[in-house]
Amino acid sequence: MSSSTPTSGPDGGYGSPVRVADAVDVIADASDAVVAPVPPAALAVDDAAPVPDRLTPANLRLLVLLLVSAFVVILNETTMGVALPPIMADFGITAATGQWLTTAFLLTMAVVIPTTGWLLGRLGTRRAYLLAMSAFTVGTALAAFAPSFELLLGARVVQASGTAIMMPLLMTTVMRIVPSSQRGRVMGNVSLVIAAAPALGPSASGFVLINLTWHWIFGLVLPIAIIALVCGARWVRDTSTPASIPLDIVSVPLAVVAFGGLVYGLSGLGEAAQSDPIVPAWVPIVVGALALGAFVWRQLALGREGRALLDVRVMTVREFSLAVLLMCLAMFAMFGVMLLLPLYLQGALGLTPLSTGLLMLPGALAMGLLGPVVGRVYDRIGPRPLVVPGLALSATGLVVLAAGPASAWVVLGGHVMMSLGMALVFTPMFTLALGSLTGSLVPHGSAAIGTLQQLAGAAGTAASVAILTVRETSALAGGASEVDAISTGAHGAFWVGAGVMGAAALAALMLPRSVPATPEGAAPVH
Repeated sequence: MSSSTPTSGPDGGYGSPVRVADAVDVIADASDAVVAPVPPAALAVDDAAPVPDRLTPANLRLLVLLLVSAFVVILNETTMGVALPPIMADFGITAATGQWLTTAFLLTMAVVIPTTGWLLGRLGTRRAYLLAMSAFTVGTALAAFAPSFELLLGARVVQASGTAIMMPLLMTTVMRIVPSSQRGRVMGNVSLVIAAAPALGPSASGFVLINLTWHWIFGLVLPIAIIALVCGARWVRDTSTPASIPLDIVSVPLAVVAFGGLVYGLSGLGEAAQSDPIVPAWVPIVVGALALGAFVWRQLALGREGRALLDVRVMTVREFSLAVLLMCLAMFAMFGVMLLLPLYLQGALGLTPLSTGLLMLPGALAMGLLGPVVGRVYDRIGPRPLVVPGLALSATGLVVLAAGPASAWVVLGGHVMMSLGMALVFTPMFTLALGSLTGSLVPHGSAAIGTLQQLAGAAGTAASVAILTVRETSALAGGASEVDAISTGAHGAFWVGAGVMGAAALAALMLPRSVPATPEGAAPVH
């Protein structure tokens, strides 16, 4: 998606540079009067410049602001589940219609994230942050005062656009300003944000709804977003020199069809197992796969000219591709389990929604709080001694869920084991993947990670729902009670997740034993 209509360039091919930067120039210029100018030498590194050997106070302040901003926008992702019933009542809509508040958010993320590699290179850190927080703030304001479902849905799309930029921006900035010897520790704090914010979202939403209307879920976040935006206008500085890279008008629609089609189609696979959809799920999947092939081919051609929307050459770096593969396998299993656990706890064990949320909270918090500790250990011993045991522990936790008796305590133990294992995986894999890249490839690496995680999560949820539905239907046909049928279906999905985690643990044996040397010179691919 672009912010202006592209015109034909002088070559008649890729079009003139699209001035996305102009969308945030007003905010950037308005703050110039209160911020001292930064000399060119202070601008962050390109491919030939080294990463700073220490974390300066200004850079530390920047990281704290980015972490707080990321926490706020990610927290917002998981608030709609609890808020959906009162929203349905207010607007007189069905659950299927209301679910589009989540579906549209995820689809927007899937479409925008692949463009963030180009966007961060084009705008630089400062204007990318202002664009992300401006979009999130505007979307939050619209949602807080939305008089209709249609406007609320549009507000969620605007929010998602800002959210999609924030996480790649955070990870890219970490790799550019944090010394390699401290990256694990800092990425551990990133993992804390990624894990804790989604876990707290439903609880925060439920707390607000005790005494206030659903509008206040957005209204209470709005002042925080405004403060973050103002602080960003004063504090955020570019960590790299923005490049005048034109937006390829062919790549954008290919990305929309490819990633939007795949995520929508994979999500529809789970629904197809329960009912006959209007459009078969395989249609958007096939269309998306064909568009993805064309997208990759075009990015390879543009990458050689330095004009790729998403430079897929990052996948030729061994450490990056292996780390991303392991993350995707873990995401596939974890997302599927996280979707099924509430259904299993409420449908088979009879827990209330509140009890379900409280039971799942310890695992999510344990995963987040362990992140900084794992990061510090990674800086000393490297990825393999952490990731292999972590994946094995997660696989064991899923075996406990699959083979253990139907008990809330068993679920609590299995979920905590899986979450602790994931804490040993994500921080090292994020750090290893992005640490293997340099210069202009780092934002493309962040975009690739976010994009593939979206696809892996969609595939994992689709597979889990399909397994649950098929096994549940078979059990009901065999005379089982509804409770037993749900247990049978969920246990089958847990076994598949355990197998995927086990396979990932074996693949993790190929990881380097110690922290790889960070390439500080030219980009690793040409």
